[in-house]
Amino acid sequence: MTKVLFICHGNICRSPLAEIVFKKMVKEAGLEDSFIIDSAATSREEIGNPIYPPVRSLLRKHGIHFDEHYARQVTRDDMEENDYVICMERYNIKNMERLFGHDYDDKISLLLDYTDEPGDVADPWYSGRFDETWEDINRGCRGLLEKLK
Repeated sequence: MTKVLFICHGNICRSPLAEIVFKKMVKEAGLEDSFIIDSAATSREEIGNPIYPPVRSLLRKHGIHFDEHYARQVTRDDMEENDYVICMERYNIKNMERLFGHDYDDKISLLLDYTDEPGDVADPWYSGRFDETWEDINRGCRGLLEKLK
């Protein structure tokens, strides 16, 4: 069983989007019994809040069903239990280092590291470019799935 945890700042936009998209890809590949997939935040700002409404709309626009999700902060247990901790941007990695030091560096990577164009997934909370975030997350999730197959 491979355990994957997606990380962003608030766990209301990018990381739950990546979690839901990756779950869909894994299911379509017939591998859902081989993965446990979750998401969390580095901050406490949005704890308990649902997925940001424009992200919910984006998922519906693409015909993707999703369960209720409420933001939570990453824990040391998460770091111990997950095989891959996939951050959306370098800022998230810096926050992970602030929370946990360098104890889990071998598990942490950026989502777009699994593509031909590594970099950060822009935060649509600030940019408003949800479609661009959608494309980046889909590319990253496809690359991650190919690596983990």
